[in-house]
Amino acid sequence: MSGQNQVPFTAGGFNAVSHSRIKFYCDDERCIDCHGCDVACKEAHHLPVGVSRRRVITFNEGIVGKEKSISIACMHCADAPCAKVCPVDCFYIRADGIVLHNKNTCIGCGYCLYACPFGAPQFPTSDVFGSRGSMDKCTFCAGGPEETFSEEEYKLYGQNRIAEGKVPACAAMCSTKALLAGGSDEVSNIIRHRAVTKGMGTAETPYIWSKAYGDK
Repeated sequence: MSGQNQVPFTAGGFNAVSHSRIKFYCDDERCIDCHGCDVACKEAHHLPVGVSRRRVITFNEGIVGKEKSISIACMHCADAPCAKVCPVDCFYIRADGIVLHNKNTCIGCGYCLYACPFGAPQFPTSDVFGSRGSMDKCTFCAGGPEETFSEEEYKLYGQNRIAEGKVPACAAMCSTKALLAGGSDEVSNIIRHRAVTKGMGTAETPYIWSKAYGDK
């Protein structure tokens, strides 16, 4: 099946009204712990030292047959606990489900970090007085509240690939297509197809980009 390893885009991309809620999914059967995703994220957004929007974690390291790796970032939860505990309401959830925040509103209290089960919130500083600086986290490469493609948006949040109709940099870089990003319906379809066809050989054109970018 052509393009079975890449999430397709509908007309209008992730912002289409009919599009399902966006999700990340990391297939631990495919992740090879190459760290291409977290390096791509840092490069795309020029993140400062100490801030990692995406991390690769290995379980049962060194145990033959049981070692598994998985790529973790903000999961853009439907009931985002970070947004629930924020005392200044700096978080907002887009219609497509992407959870973003306003760095100009954030006071760096750290409540979101304690509430997040994935450790997604990152803070650039930590001094003796407890000041952390404005929080940073995965934006699904969707920018922030500033004007789309503006210099200020890029400075604060990095690239806005979603507005360009592209997948997040981490998913685009994944060499084994372990990391999927897109609407929950499309991601679910890919996972089901992989489960059904497991052990049946390689797809004729396994790693094409046509559906992701709309090329013919």
